[in-house]
Amino acid sequence: MSIMDTLRTAVHSLRSNTLRSILSMLGIIIGVAAVVSVVSIGTGGQQRVLANISQLGTNLITINPAVPRGTAGRVQQEVRSVFTVDMAREMEEILPDVINVVPVVTGRALLVAGGVNVQANLVGVTPPFVTVMNYELDRGRFITNWDVSEQQPVAVLGAELATELFEEADPLGQEIIAIVGDRRQALRVVGVMAPRGQALGGDFDMQLYLPVTTMMERIAKTRSVSYFAAQASSSERASEAVAQVQFFMTRRLGDARRFRVASQDQLLETISSVTQTMSIMLGGIAGISLLVGGIGIMNIMLVSVTERTREIGIRKALGAKRRTILFQFLVEAVTLAALGGIAGVALGWVGAQVIGYYGGWPGIISTESVAVALGFSAAVGLFFGIYPAAKAARLDPVQALSYE
Repeated sequence: MSIMDTLRTAVHSLRSNTLRSILSMLGIIIGVAAVVSVVSIGTGGQQRVLANISQLGTNLITINPAVPRGTAGRVQQEVRSVFTVDMAREMEEILPDVINVVPVVTGRALLVAGGVNVQANLVGVTPPFVTVMNYELDRGRFITNWDVSEQQPVAVLGAELATELFEEADPLGQEIIAIVGDRRQALRVVGVMAPRGQALGGDFDMQLYLPVTTMMERIAKTRSVSYFAAQASSSERASEAVAQVQFFMTRRLGDARRFRVASQDQLLETISSVTQTMSIMLGGIAGISLLVGGIGIMNIMLVSVTERTREIGIRKALGAKRRTILFQFLVEAVTLAALGGIAGVALGWVGAQVIGYYGGWPGIISTESVAVALGFSAAVGLFFGIYPAAKAARLDPVQALSYE
């Protein structure tokens, strides 16, 4: 009997008990659908997170002060007090693989424009901020070096903040009053940023950007900055830039525990590793359904062997060899599992799209995940079909013909 004849015989046998075959495939269908859905959602979620992180900036490196820590009963000097604008300039001049270092001062204020008032974050920055953070201007202009050197009372609004304060009116040239405690500072709007959205807990569109010196001298009344946002010269030199920043900060502060340096590449690698681990773990859990489905296939194949004992005896009496019988039942088991795998892939694709739609991220079906799911389902059918097939092949033709 040829392979095609064996396959046709297997399909005919499965079709003769359609409902039983479908119920047997149910475990495989659920298992494959779960694997495909989990891997798809994991891949889509990973790509969305990585895209959000990538939007934060170009070769971004952040330098933050650590929590103050004292020893032997002495209170440690707050590290932030030594994070200054001059330190940012010094890093730009000394470190060969760092091309931009932006001192950032953050705070919160009540913004008043006409009869509207809004609580918003204030962010004092320097001109390279838009380059480092990969942030685009919608209209007007951004902070200039002259604004920084002369402590100009100018402001650039996030897209949503501009709408909240001025609705449909043009904000350019308008005046905003920033109230922090008992201090009031008038600011003139010179620009509006393009919509950016949220990234890592920060809402770019609801922030007001102003010269770092204006923020420090006129509003926050501080000599130090909140953190530094730096840019590596290239993605290939990002790790070297991080090492140079760490060496510089350790030399200045005397203790590597007094600051924290994080690069965009490190964050991307960490997020990618975590999401991949979660996908593998969830995929493994979903794979248990495939094993349960395999047990169901073994059960139905054992029943099929029992029901077709006389058929097997007749075929053996007519000269069919043991390997022919073995091969036929293996083909039936693998066909059953493969059909369940195909149906599972279709169901998994639908599930991934539905979950992705309501979850707000894309459900991405990769060729690799489909191939793995189908291959594993066929392997499950082969593995769990071996015993029933071997049992059928070992039947004695005389006993099989006399079976009632």
